[in-house]
Order: sequence, then structure tokens, then C-alpha cells
Amino acid sequence: MRFDVLILGSSSATPIYGRHPTAQLININEQLYLVDCGEGTQVQLIKYGIRSNRIKHIFISHLHGDHYLGLIGLLSSMHLIGRKEAVHVYGPPALKEIIDLNFLHSQTVLRYPLYVHATQDQTMEMIFENEHVQVSSFPLDHRIACTGFRFDEKKRLPAIDREKTEALGIPNDYLPLIKRGHDYVAPNGTVYRWEDLTFASPIPRSYAYCSDTVRTASYLPYIQQTDLLYHEATFMHNMLDRALETFHTTALQAGEIAAQVQAKKLLIGHYSARYKDLNPLLEESKTAFEATQLAQEGNWYSV
Repeated sequence: MRFDVLILGSSSATPIYGRHPTAQLININEQLYLVDCGEGTQVQLIKYGIRSNRIKHIFISHLHGDHYLGLIGLLSSMHLIGRKEAVHVYGPPALKEIIDLNFLHSQTVLRYPLYVHATQDQTMEMIFENEHVQVSSFPLDHRIACTGFRFDEKKRLPAIDREKTEALGIPNDYLPLIKRGHDYVAPNGTVYRWEDLTFASPIPRSYAYCSDTVRTASYLPYIQQTDLLYHEATFMHNMLDRALETFHTTALQAGEIAAQVQAKKLLIGHYSARYKDLNPLLEESKTAFEATQLAQEGNWYSV
């Protein structure tokens, strides 16, 4: 099953050097989820061949403009192209007021249902699930209320060993029961255990998204042992004082956090406009965590 992350925006605060404010698209079994929606996100979706009508769920981490100012434009464009299917937006309580005010004064009545679900920044909370994934929000430590998001793949059913089932003459209509853990009893009374008739399910994967935060120990329990961790790395470590002042993280700290929570892979992003060349941030993070990559716009990263 596909579980990939597309970087749409990787810049902090302002667009610069061809980089755009924060936005990511997650593809889980061909269902698309948008995480943050900075200015220009819909343009980036078009650039990378993503139809916005495929997006049903949008997750907004906090109300600094570089993380949500593209949302009204995206929702408006969905309306203009005739969308009928509902959209669900998850974000801070004040986000609904912002959306409603914009549409009130533009006299826009959306053609599709829009549901805005309030998140909270005190505890971890499951905010969405379907047959493929469970999404939880968790508190970060930023200048204003801010959450991260964790996507946990649900355990998949085992695959049938067709060579064995065909050799035993097991009817096809019984195969779904075997996948769900039922043994097969042959007409002669022989019992075939379901474990012997299936291949083991793949281990479920996880992706954690840490948008804007100063480094603290408070959120580390929520991002333990993720397959892919995205963590902001706004500054180099020689700018630690500035990072603390603005409630951001350095590249070195991001690497140390990934090592501490035993992540398998780390993506760093949310780069300050002071860095045109991003390789120094990458190299700094890799001193603490070798399996670090830069979040580069247009690239897909496999979870």
C-alpha cells in the first residue's frame, strides 16, 4: 500500500529562492491528505499534477500565516470548479471564524459541505480515522497554540498464499474468512490453520509532522519510533538564541530529536530565508542523525 509524502512548501515565514511556505500532501493508498496550506499551495498542487478535488481532509497546525494563508484560496477554487464532495478541515478553534469571515464578506456560499473540526493543544487526540489510517494531533511548544500530526497506518490483513489454497482446493469464497483469522476445515475434517495459508501482514508504518516548535521534551512521547519524522529546522545551531527567541528548532536539534525518539528517517524543513544553500543545515543535522534528508519541493518521500 502506498504511503508517501510530497513536499509542496518548505520555507518559513516568506516565499524565497523558489521555496514556498509550508504545505505537504500525504498519499495513503491513493487517498490524499493536505497538511498545512501556506500561501501558493494551490499553485504548487497544479505544478505537481495534483487535482485538488481528490483532497478530502486538510490539517492545519497553527494560525501563523505561512501555515494557513493558502487555505481560503484553495477552498474558493474548489467551489469555483464545481466541487460537490465534502471537505473536512482540522485546526485551531479560531480557524472556523477566519474562514466564515472571509466567505461572509465575499458573499460566497460554497457548493460543497465544509466541516471545520477544532483541535486542541493540551493533549494527544485522535482526530480522524478510516480503514487505512489513524490521524492524531499532539501539542507542540510554539509562540501560539500549535499542534503536530501523526499518521499511523492500520494493520493490513494478511495476503493469501494462493499456491497453497489452490492446491488444497479451498473455495475462493472462503478466502476472506481466512484473511480474517478463520481456520479452514476440509471435508475430510483436516484443519488448516489460517497462519499457514497466509503471508504475514506488513508492519504498519507511521509518519509524524512537527511543524513549528522550540525543542522541549514534552512532545517526544508522541513521535517515538516513527518510520518517517518531519521536523522543522529553521536555523543552524549557531543561531540557537534566535531559535529560542522565536520558538523554533535548529538543524542540529532536529537530528538529536530524531535519534532520541528512534525514528528511522528524518526530513528537515521550514528553512529560514537567510539560507539560500541548504546543505549546511543537512550536514549539521546528519552529525546527530545520519538518515536525514532535506524536504525539497516536488519530491516524494516514502514512509
